[in-house]
Amino acid sequence: MPPRAERSPKELAPLDRAELAREPLEVAPQLLNALVLAEGRVGRIVEVEAYAGAEDPASHAYRGRTARNAAMFEGPGKLYTYLSYGVHICANVTCGVAGRAGAVLIRAIAPVAGVDAMRDGRPERLADALLGSGPGRVCRSLGITLADNGTDLCVTGSHVVLCRDRLEPPGFPLVGARIGLSARCGDALHWPWRFAVPGDRAVCRPLPPEAIRWPA
Repeated sequence: MPPRAERSPKELAPLDRAELAREPLEVAPQLLNALVLAEGRVGRIVEVEAYAGAEDPASHAYRGRTARNAAMFEGPGKLYTYLSYGVHICANVTCGVAGRAGAVLIRAIAPVAGVDAMRDGRPERLADALLGSGPGRVCRSLGITLADNGTDLCVTGSHVVLCRDRLEPPGFPLVGARIGLSARCGDALHWPWRFAVPGDRAVCRPLPPEAIRWPA
């Protein structure tokens, strides 16, 4: 499990919105090791996927704005939630600029605080480290619901807040293709837009060591 937050969650300032005002592919690896705070529950982001709107056949915004994906067009720092396959709620961090969709899916978190609350009412017998392994488990662990769609993640007092402590993003994250995409996405099936913290147990499908992405 990653190190615990060095300060109390109440002392952590929300992430600067300017850090998210970039392309999804730039933002995604930089969100690794950031913290998601939700009513006393804290998870460290250890796996993400980038989705680039109109340029990305795998994005919900590929064909334009709808009632469902409207949060993706509202500028950086918003929470975009949706129901996947009618079962799992997934959470995304919007990025880029207002009017142009972009988002980063939080695919896995490592529990940092509030583990008892994360486990409450769940029938699965999961190790603590796996409570947030997978996008559906992320939302269940943090108590994120569809009602949180559009929440501002960069404001103190929001139900869900995105923060960073002194643990920086990994200098050499693992990188690979995104998971669970439809064959209709074509070449996008193979784009290396999935990033993960090396060696973390919560990563959904472990990437091989040779998947390390060297910095530009």
